[in-house]
Amino acid sequence: MDEPIIVGIDIGTSKICTLVARIEEGNNLRILGVGIEPSQGLRKGTVVDLNAAALAISRSVEKAERTSGFEINAALVSLAGSHVSSINSRGVVGITGGIVDLDDIDRALDAAQAVAIPHNREIIHVIQRGFIIDGQDGIRTPVGMHGYRLEVEAHIITASSSTVENLRQCVAASGIEVSQFVLNPLASGEIVLSETERQMGVAVVDIGGGTTDMAIYIDGDVWHTMVLAVGGNHVTSDIAHGLRLPVSQAEEIKVKFGHAMQSEVNPEEQFTIRSFGGDTPTRIDRIELANIIEARMEEIFYLVLQEIRRSGYDGLLPAGVVLTGGSSLMPGARQLASQVMGLPTRIAKPQNLVGLTDQLDSPAYSTSVGLLEWAMLMSDANQHIERHGPKHTNNWSDQLKDLLRRLLP
Repeated sequence: MDEPIIVGIDIGTSKICTLVARIEEGNNLRILGVGIEPSQGLRKGTVVDLNAAALAISRSVEKAERTSGFEINAALVSLAGSHVSSINSRGVVGITGGIVDLDDIDRALDAAQAVAIPHNREIIHVIQRGFIIDGQDGIRTPVGMHGYRLEVEAHIITASSSTVENLRQCVAASGIEVSQFVLNPLASGEIVLSETERQMGVAVVDIGGGTTDMAIYIDGDVWHTMVLAVGGNHVTSDIAHGLRLPVSQAEEIKVKFGHAMQSEVNPEEQFTIRSFGGDTPTRIDRIELANIIEARMEEIFYLVLQEIRRSGYDGLLPAGVVLTGGSSLMPGARQLASQVMGLPTRIAKPQNLVGLTDQLDSPAYSTSVGLLEWAMLMSDANQHIERHGPKHTNNWSDQLKDLLRRLLP
């Protein structure tokens, strides 16, 4: 078939979602296969039990293969966890021949990577933020321009080599090669942000089960990324401790009766639970549950606000915050986020999908669908540039993909 088939595996703390899609004419994605499986062997985005994680991934892949009718050999895989960190760097090179070509950009990005990175870390993404030619800044696409000196401002995202290798091993157990690891908020940002928001300045905040991931976009590019090791599972844990319940029952109550703002809950509302050691069901005020949830959600948004301030870009986000991820579905989350951070806030989910999309119409699947969007951009880049050979998950490959992603229309 002429139309490329792409695969994304979103490995989260609460669920694993494998999606198979076809790139149709006009760069539209048609979802052909979906495999959603409860996550096992992962905690806060990192593998803690290789066998359990590999088994859960394998089940998710099998479901996607069954529904799509395709055998999966390679996939893009999501990455999160507090081991992820980022730095901004600058690379400077002389322009050979007086006209900028892709080789000059490659060398500039390579120079930007020449920063001191510990031996136990590896580069996941190198994303260009902008170019400067002979002192003239604000250049988006320098190819073909005249000059003598080329500078690039790059955002470099690194991760723990051992953690990445453990994840790669879990995926390989299903006979699948990892084409590339993609940081969660970058995948989510591809699908939930509008071009206007990226240009104006916006923070995408993906609140998952084990982590909260953030990426700041300004002038159309990523300027800052961060992963917090706190998420929706911490809310569930607080409810389980506060109301003395099993975690499974706490999760059920959170989904059914939870609210992130105590002031919005009717004081008369109650629900029934059976706590540990209780012989008879106990009636609980819903406002008490909201009090527990609000405290933790407020902490998460405050930590995000602290990170935005620490990045120094807090005054450059007129488009505010875009919330996504499963925990953003909590009633009152948008209002609380806007109140804590003092920024306009909206909740986003994947849109304009065709095919097997019934289960994907939720913020919980923004990263999953975003991986397909990322794969489509890579596929587009591969068709334009063939001289760089096959794609592997090494620094040159990642550098080229991220570069092309920003250069191509």
